[in-house]
Amino acid sequence: MGFRDAIISCYQKNYVGFSGRAPRSEYWFFVLSYCLLLIAASVVGLLLGGKTMLFVALGIAFLGIILPSLAAQVRRLHDTNASGWWILLALIPYAGGLIMLVWFCIPGTKGENRFGPDPLQSDVSEVFS
Repeated sequence: MGFRDAIISCYQKNYVGFSGRAPRSEYWFFVLSYCLLLIAASVVGLLLGGKTMLFVALGIAFLGIILPSLAAQVRRLHDTNASGWWILLALIPYAGGLIMLVWFCIPGTKGENRFGPDPLQSDVSEVFS
């Protein structure tokens, strides 16, 4: 999945969709877009008036991205055949974030799992139709 497809998937199709699966490429391209958005909000905030506007711009960006971020994380966990409730593991200081980072980096399960079909596996019937 490319950058454009990942952005469309996370921001338009699954803005707050917590069901289904998200492959690694979709999740990490989403994280890249999240970082780029925060950098842009920082620049705009600093150009508009210093620290106060910086915090306002970052706050607005954060509020607009928190739900899609949680949804993408849960769908990424679903791709590894884990429940979305494992996201609460990130609340453990230091170790929780490290465990989640490793979990987000491992490949998803091949084929269908309990959360749906493999998002990277293309259907052969679609190719020949």
